Amino acid sequence: MTRKNLPIAYTEWKEMGFSKGTLHDMKQNAKAEKPFTLNAHVLKRVNKWEVSVSGQK
Repeated sequence: MTRKNLPIAYTEWKEMGFSKGTLHDMKQNAKAEKPFTLNAHVLKRVNKWEVSVSGQK
C-alpha cells in the first residue's frame, strides 16, 4: 500500500473484524513515515476495503 493515511472509521474497521488497537497501530506506523509491513490477513482486508470504497465514488 502506498497511501500515507487510511481514511477508515473505527466502526467500518470493527465491522471488518479488527480491533481498535490494530487500526491505531497501523495509522501510527503510517504517520511515522517509516517503512512498515502489514500481516497478510490485515493487508487483504485493507485492500478489499479500498476496492469497495473506490467503487462507491
